[in-house]
Amino acid sequence: MGTKGREIVGMDVDELLKLLNKAFADEWLAYYQYWLGAKVAEGPMKEAVIAELLQHSADELRHADMLTTRIIQLGGTPLTAPAKWMEMTNCGYDAPDDPQVRMLLEQNIKGEQCAITTYKKLLEMTMSGDPVTYNTVLQILQDEVEHEEDLQSLLEDYEVMMKKA
Repeated sequence: MGTKGREIVGMDVDELLKLLNKAFADEWLAYYQYWLGAKVAEGPMKEAVIAELLQHSADELRHADMLTTRIIQLGGTPLTAPAKWMEMTNCGYDAPDDPQVRMLLEQNIKGEQCAITTYKKLLEMTMSGDPVTYNTVLQILQDEVEHEEDLQSLLEDYEVMMKKA
């Protein structure tokens, strides 16, 4: 933890750490949801959906890493037990029990929309009080917006294909 780096944060650092850990939990659950969804996917456009889910899973893992770095910089400890992820999550976890691509896309769009809401709130909260966290959150938010767009485009393609069939 950098003393001056923590000192320049113009907000309650303990509250910020709690919110960052909640986002950290979301990222791990999103990583697993995407990764497992890619493994079990079935149905039309399966290969395109698998490729997208695997890319998104890698991005979510990178986000967890970014959040870990910031949590530690602020003198906090990232959640160390996976059981805590479900307790702390903002967005929850939708198990890919129905492996049909349409369901997987819908579940993950919902997750991305929750992530966008979560990171928008964090962005607003850190805008004037913590430029370092703000920058980290902005990078993650940009990815989440792109993920939602990617998934919605795949779902639109799927629906067009199914209408023609």
